[in-house]
Amino acid sequence: MNPFQMSVQSYLAGRGLPTGDAYDLPASPLRFPDGAHYRIEIPSVEGPRVFAAVLEEAARLRVPIHRISQGSGIMLLTDAEITEMVRLGQEAGTEVSLFVGPRAGWDVGAQVTATAGRNLGARLRGMDQVVYAAEDVTRACALGIRSVLIADEGLLWLVDQMKRDGQLPSDLIIKVSVQMGAANPLAVRWMETLGATTYNPPTDLTLPQLAALRQAVTLPLDIYVEVPDDFGGFLRYYEIPQLIRSVAPVYIKLGLRNAPNIYPTGLHLEATAVNMARERVHRAAIALDIIRRYCPEAITSPLPCQGL
Repeated sequence: MNPFQMSVQSYLAGRGLPTGDAYDLPASPLRFPDGAHYRIEIPSVEGPRVFAAVLEEAARLRVPIHRISQGSGIMLLTDAEITEMVRLGQEAGTEVSLFVGPRAGWDVGAQVTATAGRNLGARLRGMDQVVYAAEDVTRACALGIRSVLIADEGLLWLVDQMKRDGQLPSDLIIKVSVQMGAANPLAVRWMETLGATTYNPPTDLTLPQLAALRQAVTLPLDIYVEVPDDFGGFLRYYEIPQLIRSVAPVYIKLGLRNAPNIYPTGLHLEATAVNMARERVHRAAIALDIIRRYCPEAITSPLPCQGL
């Protein structure tokens, strides 16, 4: 054993932190507030008509949808569209999480178009963009939204401070995007310290790596079990039972392989967005079948549920 490695491991252990990836896949003792192990999330629900299609398909397939998330941004939704999504979410007992609109990938800078700069795509360039993004959040909250999706550490800190100072609702959920990229227990713990209330780790972390994350944080983790092509394009459905056992509380998140990137969307892509959303619900039904078959003891939250 490398003596320097041993000294670091001893230091980490003394602080109650994982000393390596959790190859033994220990069971997670943590749960959602209602005692549930897992919930279901459907991403890329880009407006009220897509949301309505998700709820219709969910009713047909008897799939509980605990959260829907959106990627095109708050700034590309009208007040009426946000209000309608709030109404649909309230009636269904489903959390509605909207992404902030400003981001580096849609700004005038060129670094994000270069090979080495693509990971900056969802970050905020300059203080003006931080202000624009915070305005997105305050507008959404004023219209009834209580969950926002962000991918910038500065904005994460600011939104948390605004919550603490009464400038934003105290029950606002701050969901951190997969595009943030923190990929180890200490980095994700830092996100939690900055104010994250739910975190989507990179899509390609192994089960031992994800289990080690759970040893360092208490917030729910949002895990893609089918991954969009531009995030890796792989399927890990048979890992769901172990994900639930070792990473709970966990959002089982259904991306869609072999599908176009539709961000930012609009009427010109709405039919595609609707069909993709319906298929994601179908994929959720497949995930639930696997859970019932291989992990029947796992508990999910009834709708409406505590904490949404």
